Amino acid sequence: MHPNYESTDTPLPSSEGLGMGKKTHMRRKILPYHSMLKPLAKKLRKNMTLSEVSLWNQLKQKKMLGMDFDRQRPILRYIVDFYCKDLMLAIEVDGSSHNNKYEQDMERQKDLEREGVRFLRFENEEVNRDITNVLRTIEIWIKEEIEKSGFVGRIVQ
Repeated sequence: MHPNYESTDTPLPSSEGLGMGKKTHMRRKILPYHSMLKPLAKKLRKNMTLSEVSLWNQLKQKKMLGMDFDRQRPILRYIVDFYCKDLMLAIEVDGSSHNNKYEQDMERQKDLEREGVRFLRFENEEVNRDITNVLRTIEIWIKEEIEKSGFVGRIVQ
């Protein structure tokens, strides 16, 4: 097995109804991170913005189609707001902490994209004002990714 991948021994549930195939085993790419980021990630989890808390309440405990998301997840030399290892999907909520940091954010995003991480970005105001549409966007992205890649995962409808 490739050293940057881990494999689960548990067969994944059938995706009957989604037009997917039979059960498969999942392989995740393991992305390293700097251990010095762990205390900062923990601090960020304790000091989330209102929009981050609102979104987290909808993503935690596999509420989004059965997908497992982490919050304030260290990856490489960065911390992303939310991350799904199975899909290699980072979700960022951009607010005042991102003001005047567009170029830094894009450089960070490009570094992570080179490792296979994909991004969805939402503004703080968008999450606070219209979380239903934000959740719909995430759900559509996940379903399209599943359809495109044939990923079976732990999809719950």
